[in-house]
Amino acid sequence: MNQDEAKKIIENVDRRDFLKGGSLSAMIAMMGGVPLNAPAQDAPKKEAAFKVNVGIIGLGPWGRDIAHTLLKIPEANVAALCDTYPAMLRRMRRYAPDAKKVEDYKEILADHSIQAVCVATGTHQHKQIVLDALKAGKHVYCEAPVSNTIDEAREIARAGRDAYAQVFQTGLNYRSDPQRHFILDFFWSGAAGNTVMSRAQWHKKTSWRYASPNRDREKAINWRLNKSISPGLVGEMGIQQVDNNSWFLKSLPSAVTGFGDILHYRDGRTVPDTVQAIFEYPEKGNFVYDAALTNSFDSDYEMIYGTFAAIMMRNTKAWMFKEVDSPLLGWEVYARKDAFYKETGIALVANATKLVAARDEDAVDEKYTNTPLSHSMGAFLHNVNEVAGAAKNFKETFGFMDKDSFVDYAKTLNLKPAAGYQEGFEATVTVLKANEAVNAKKRVELDPDLFKV
Repeated sequence: MNQDEAKKIIENVDRRDFLKGGSLSAMIAMMGGVPLNAPAQDAPKKEAAFKVNVGIIGLGPWGRDIAHTLLKIPEANVAALCDTYPAMLRRMRRYAPDAKKVEDYKEILADHSIQAVCVATGTHQHKQIVLDALKAGKHVYCEAPVSNTIDEAREIARAGRDAYAQVFQTGLNYRSDPQRHFILDFFWSGAAGNTVMSRAQWHKKTSWRYASPNRDREKAINWRLNKSISPGLVGEMGIQQVDNNSWFLKSLPSAVTGFGDILHYRDGRTVPDTVQAIFEYPEKGNFVYDAALTNSFDSDYEMIYGTFAAIMMRNTKAWMFKEVDSPLLGWEVYARKDAFYKETGIALVANATKLVAARDEDAVDEKYTNTPLSHSMGAFLHNVNEVAGAAKNFKETFGFMDKDSFVDYAKTLNLKPAAGYQEGFEATVTVLKANEAVNAKKRVELDPDLFKV
């Protein structure tokens, strides 16, 4: 896109919402940041246009997040829940009383009424479940990273690729988020100039350890603290942000240098509680990532620095910080004095400010309900319905399923954006090699062939 096209992107933004947000937005405005908000989304339909019967395998924290998200989406019918620990099934009983509760995931795979499964077990347990689910003809959403080893991740990716009449989606949820797509188009327009460096962080003071009266159960649920099977902080918590950077830069890193130590939680764990990784992107500068279980300050966000501006992304919001020599795009007219929690925030934009009367409702902190996970789940359900319907029609019309013909036909479907086998594999390889670098405290080169499925 050229500068005129970039200007049009901004002109399509709802002006009243342009500087809408909480006290963080006020702070950003004082620093000269301009919020980048996608156009308001239509309210979700109360009645579902279709229903997908879904089984959830693994009811740890992420599995429960998936379950609670699906229970709020009209198109989803949470038909079955699976966990090897009965207490997890009992915990979900009040939320999904009608769902079948099983301890063996193969019972879900054998149920022909269940069309799709979400695999949210420990990362090291994904492989067999995913392979069995695809073989059983189920559409599969697999949490990211897809595995704790590159060989297993490649095997999963190949199975997802070969299941051409089924949806295989990986849990890189930003890839389905309309807000990220809006920022992506703006960024790709060249509005930030040439990228020179980027960074991201995830800070949350928490032990990452779960307690249980059962010793075997405690060992099982704390698999993330075991270096032999855990992708570590950069793998488990960093994969979304690392993938976001590669996605925005349209590039994969050529090398990564890592550092990590157990600096606080000396409780027998073998996985570092504080890590840093420096990814080298050819012609795009370095991407610096750090994660800590030892301090919560400044939480989590992503930054991309360009020669015209820096873009900050924090959960569902984003801001742009322009350089004084950056070209005018037209958005400067939106700079205004606005109200946030009854306090005053000044948006400083290209040395010009406009005073716009702020209505009282602008100060209201509206709860954001459409999370990246909800968009990802919505995309999964939509795509399952589209692909399943297409496969049925194709077979009824031609009497057989020809792979090449169906793949070409599937390209005409109205599918929603989501991370597939290739994106999931590339992100998994990236963070696993980064975790290797962190554990060894060394630089690891990433051969392009590593990323080939």
